[in-house]
Amino acid sequence: MAPVRIALTGGIACGKSTVANLFAALGITIVDTDLLAREVVAPGTPLLAQVAEHFGHTVLRPDGSLDRARLRDLVFANPAERVWLEQLTHPAIRELTDRRCAAATGPYVIVAIPLLVETGGAARFDRVLVVDCDPQIQLARLQARDGSTREQATRMLAAQVSREQRLAAADDVIENNGDVAALRDQVEKLHRLYANRDIAQSARASR
Repeated sequence: MAPVRIALTGGIACGKSTVANLFAALGITIVDTDLLAREVVAPGTPLLAQVAEHFGHTVLRPDGSLDRARLRDLVFANPAERVWLEQLTHPAIRELTDRRCAAATGPYVIVAIPLLVETGGAARFDRVLVVDCDPQIQLARLQARDGSTREQATRMLAAQVSREQRLAAADDVIENNGDVAALRDQVEKLHRLYANRDIAQSARASR
């Protein structure tokens, strides 16, 4: 029987990676879609060849890998190009996500998807887990992590969907305003919930 699929999302600098690591420490498989996004355009893949053909070989590094910074500059400067790239890569990422989930062992699998709400992907999962924190804490963490100014960090946060939109999509919420011990307690509580397949899948049935 396939494991229950839990989508893990949250705003930037809210602590998604820390939460994922805590679930991993409990023996749960983590499928990181950011890593899969790199995998589908790895050197030698058909998708990378299509990207290079479309955008030109200036998006390739000397070793043949994708210059992600260069590509990001191109697509953010042209919304139509961003749509083209998403239509090419998103189906491949979804297919690879499905394969990794099906291969996972254990009662459930955590799928880390930073842009779950933005891409409207919640319906593909049994439950949505949102990592949330106070906006001022989030801002301070983002500044500390990236070395950005308050103005730069504020702009990055404004570019995402709102906190309210993200929470509205949640079946479960982890509050990350304290220390790792408090976070671990919440993860362990959800671990017990998700390990009960019937209860974990009830969220999808009620949507």
